[in-house]
Amino acid sequence: MKKFALIGIALGLALLLGLALLLRGGEPAPNNKLPTGADFVLQSADGPVDSKALRGKVLLVYFGYTNCPDICPASLAAGGQVLKALAPEERSRVKLLMVSVDPERDTVKHLKEYTAFFHPEMTGITGTAEQIATLAKAFGAGYIKQAAKADGSYAVDHTVSTYVVDREGRLVAVLDLGTPNDKLLSTIRKYL
Repeated sequence: MKKFALIGIALGLALLLGLALLLRGGEPAPNNKLPTGADFVLQSADGPVDSKALRGKVLLVYFGYTNCPDICPASLAAGGQVLKALAPEERSRVKLLMVSVDPERDTVKHLKEYTAFFHPEMTGITGTAEQIATLAKAFGAGYIKQAAKADGSYAVDHTVSTYVVDREGRLVAVLDLGTPNDKLLSTIRKYL
């Protein structure tokens, strides 16, 4: 008898969850346990980038590196497409920042050239290894440098999410690689 009661409770909960998802349009509930994020001052080829000075803009923060063979180009291409899809007035209130998780190899000059390939208004920034580690932790981003190969090259495994910071400097959303462009646009516009 207990077994049937537990099955009934489980089915009831599954039905309620399904109904809740249906009423939300099939989307899962938002994650209310986002990391805190943090303010930062990092370097770009055009000088320091201070997140506090960017208040009033929606920031899209991506942690990656220029030698990434596939994930970073895909993520930054998606970011570039979203920037192009925004109206000029909207785009003026959005800033896409790529934070290098490979400060040993990624110079500010190289970051500028790399991000410009995806969109001229994208900015590559870097800092000391300690600054990057502290910032990544605050955003809930992870990365780890792999052992170097015989030729000295190495990869850096990293989180593939883009972090959305609202106009007041609060981390408000995390967008995963593969999120459809219309969802990316609606999320950005929600915080403009």
